[in-house]
Amino acid sequence: MMFSAETLRKFNREVAKYPAGRERSAVMACLALAQEEQGWLSPEAIEAVANYLGIAPIAAYEVASFYNMYDLKPLGKYKLTLCTNLPCALSGANHAAAYLKEKLGIALGETTADGRFTLVEGECMGACGDAPVMLINNRHLCARMVPEEIDRVLEECA
Repeated sequence: MMFSAETLRKFNREVAKYPAGRERSAVMACLALAQEEQGWLSPEAIEAVANYLGIAPIAAYEVASFYNMYDLKPLGKYKLTLCTNLPCALSGANHAAAYLKEKLGIALGETTADGRFTLVEGECMGACGDAPVMLINNRHLCARMVPEEIDRVLEECA
């Protein structure tokens, strides 16, 4: 697998942040950049990142499979990650999940037939005061996910 020249330039910039011999420290950033280019992390992409950094492919896979911001399979255009940890659950995350599942016609871990939305359960996002919260595409945090707010967010994703 080959990455674009732009992605390789970004890899170089990330690796340069660490002392010589510590290239492996850039694994999280390089995996994120590979996912940004490809849309998800295929086994070939993970291996290519590992080879670029001079580490064993399993070491890169361990990182990619541990953190929920890395996607190991193709997802919908919009990845909706709903926090269901205790503070969010106590503030209505279970209701938000039920509403999203009904509205989108999918279960947690599934993608809509049109490929627009993938709904996943997430770990604490550190925004308990704004619970329940949802993260869109690992980048945009949405607060107070009541049905009206969910509808507004989904409409913006159209």
